[in-house]
Amino acid sequence: MLLRLTALFALLFTVPVAAQPTERPRLTVEQIMQDPETWIGAWPSDVFWTDAGDYVYFSWNPRGQFPSDSLYKVAPGEIDPVEVSAAERRSLPPRFTGWHTDRLAYNGDFSMRVFTRDGDLYLYVVGGDPAVLPMTETRERETDPRFSLDGRRVVFTREGNVYSLDFTTGTLRQHTDLREGSEPKDHTPSDQDAFLERQQRDLFDVLREAAREDSLREVAEEVETAARALPPTYYVGDKDVRQLSLSPDERFVTFVLVEDVEAATTSMTDYVTQSGYAEELIARPKVGAPSDRYELVVQDLERDTSYVVDLTTLPGAFAPIDVAAERGETADSSRVLIPFGPRWSPDGRYAVLDIRTTDNKDRWIARLDAEAGMVTSLDHQRDEAWIAGPGISWWVGSSDGGWLPDSRTYWFQSEASGYSHLYTVEVATGEKRQLTEGDFEVDDVQLSRDGQWWYFGSSEGSPYERHYYRMPVEGGERDRLTRLPGRNDVALGPSEDWLGILHSQSNRPPEVVVEPPYVGDLPAGRQPPIRQVTSSTTDVWNAYPWRAAEIITIPASDGAEVPARIYRPENPNGAAVFFVHGAGYLQNVHRWWSSYFREYQFHNLLADRGYLVLDIDYRGSAGYGRDWRTAIYRHMGGRDLQDYVDASRWVGSEFGIEPERVAIYGGSYGGFLTLMALFTEPQHFGGGAALRSVTDWAHYNHTYTSNILNTPVEDSLAFARSSPINFAAGLEDPLLMTHGLVDTNVQPQDIFRLSQRLIELGKTDWELALAPVEGHGYTEPSSWTDKMRRILDLIEHSVGPKRSGDESER
Repeated sequence: MLLRLTALFALLFTVPVAAQPTERPRLTVEQIMQDPETWIGAWPSDVFWTDAGDYVYFSWNPRGQFPSDSLYKVAPGEIDPVEVSAAERRSLPPRFTGWHTDRLAYNGDFSMRVFTRDGDLYLYVVGGDPAVLPMTETRERETDPRFSLDGRRVVFTREGNVYSLDFTTGTLRQHTDLREGSEPKDHTPSDQDAFLERQQRDLFDVLREAAREDSLREVAEEVETAARALPPTYYVGDKDVRQLSLSPDERFVTFVLVEDVEAATTSMTDYVTQSGYAEELIARPKVGAPSDRYELVVQDLERDTSYVVDLTTLPGAFAPIDVAAERGETADSSRVLIPFGPRWSPDGRYAVLDIRTTDNKDRWIARLDAEAGMVTSLDHQRDEAWIAGPGISWWVGSSDGGWLPDSRTYWFQSEASGYSHLYTVEVATGEKRQLTEGDFEVDDVQLSRDGQWWYFGSSEGSPYERHYYRMPVEGGERDRLTRLPGRNDVALGPSEDWLGILHSQSNRPPEVVVEPPYVGDLPAGRQPPIRQVTSSTTDVWNAYPWRAAEIITIPASDGAEVPARIYRPENPNGAAVFFVHGAGYLQNVHRWWSSYFREYQFHNLLADRGYLVLDIDYRGSAGYGRDWRTAIYRHMGGRDLQDYVDASRWVGSEFGIEPERVAIYGGSYGGFLTLMALFTEPQHFGGGAALRSVTDWAHYNHTYTSNILNTPVEDSLAFARSSPINFAAGLEDPLLMTHGLVDTNVQPQDIFRLSQRLIELGKTDWELALAPVEGHGYTEPSSWTDKMRRILDLIEHSVGPKRSGDESER
């Protein structure tokens, strides 16, 4: 056992030393693009606990022995995981997500928890002898369960209405009666018909008696309904009901009505199908599609009344976006406000809404006075670019937030200081406090069971690592609880005495580590005990000394220092390759395992062949705060591309690499930026590969694009200067384009339109390679191999030793 721990310690803390070129195994594209489970090894994922805290669970497929991942567990303090049996998986308690993340899902002393599985209700007895007890077995789906304030009932949603189930009596009660369609209206006869009806009653006793009995029956039904306390009926028309909630005191019902505004969809064709017939695929609308409409409705069950909450009373609700202000507009009444919540305090006294605008430039944390149907702003965040950041939804959704145990203080995250930090606000008084501050970001926030401590992940200390911290609930000094270098994605155990960690380094994929939190500095020369419970990589993969790329910064022309990972060749060939990560808002300069692990291996291959390789976290990337994120607002292919131009100049000055010996490549946003580089700054590059590229932002989706460029109608300049298709005439160097034919994200129409443009411009030094069965992210090893072979061939012939005119070719 001691020998195994020593070996694991060395594995985690020792960076492999590069062997001499003659000793280094030769990598090939075919080798590194194999199925990663059989080549690299199937690393684990999805680490979690249950409320009992007796085991850490995770998904794993060691050595690829199963068709898909299986569930494993390990007890704290042990290092030998075991597979969870099928019978145990079926009876497994719910995963632990934090004692206060959904406080009302627990009873008062945390001894019981309600949850749903496969659409049925279950009760989990946490204390004593843990047990999972089924509460319903129905065809209908039950969702959103919680305890009533008295702990005697479970409140839940079924088929679009709220119900409660009494533990002691078994009584099922319906609290809402929301129905589709319109309220039936009584028939109003014409004057002629009314005359005839009166005449009939006046003439015939039997009809007069029948009318009296009908009237008495209606009165009796009303009395019976009132006696049974049945909920009032509310007709929602053809609108969708979302976020249905019953207040903890069971007086108020809140829900959001969504009016679906039809938008033109796009269509594609899947050519390689099981049936042998080409099949049409219906996909997303394009940017600029009209927004749905939202209404927050409150039902006061005590007063038997319903009303729509006016959200436009919030300060700044009509503030124009900057391009509207440029046109002299003072207000933009077309903006739609979207309410999320409310989140009720555990005692039911207060309710807080997270409200966003559809243009994603404003966010309010607002108190809801359900009785008055009014909202009061507690915090207003406005960004002339767009609201986002760790813990804050990019996609106009509900962001992280919740209640402290005092039921008076609400916590949330904000980028008001330039970085996403933790804030609290006392809801009754509006008093707000910032609890963390500095040039770092926090995420994955949760409270200790006793409410005295915060736990969260953070980039404090270095933007290139992620560690886990503890801080007093009132703020103050932060204790770092993790010690392993790289990335530590932590699942906090319910006892708070153990951490389940998915840990990785830049040259080692994730493995599961279970250890106690370490507070304070360790004595000199001591390291924490290592409890790594998985070892996933294969012997053949381990045989190669994978580089832990050095992190540097490159001076930009605006004075900024741009982070980059550099792969230095042992025998330089005088050429460089720049990689452009996708998504825009993503971090790829760090000391943990990259989601671009195939490209990481490819960069090792390139370095072995003499290329200097740079990964760059250009402007717009994640991990560096608000200003870095929004530097691309209204001009993608502006400041972000300039960072690559500056990098081209830098490798020239530092390594003597000429611009025509610099290749650039990337996928999705990286493919877009590659196109912009070759079309608008060709003098700084010698060739490139653009993969699954956006070629015209007016044809991409609304959610992503409108954040950064607004819409084509209101901000046509932003779209014109950001779309590569408008600059295709500038192509001077070899260009490879690849695209999956079933890419419903960046659709094939994008690349076909650009191809036609290149044809009409008479450009010849370009190639389009299609993958008929691939979507946006390739999955088949054969497709990956084909794509990366083509990229390598382009690099070798455009900037490498096989380029035309190179001495090696003479």
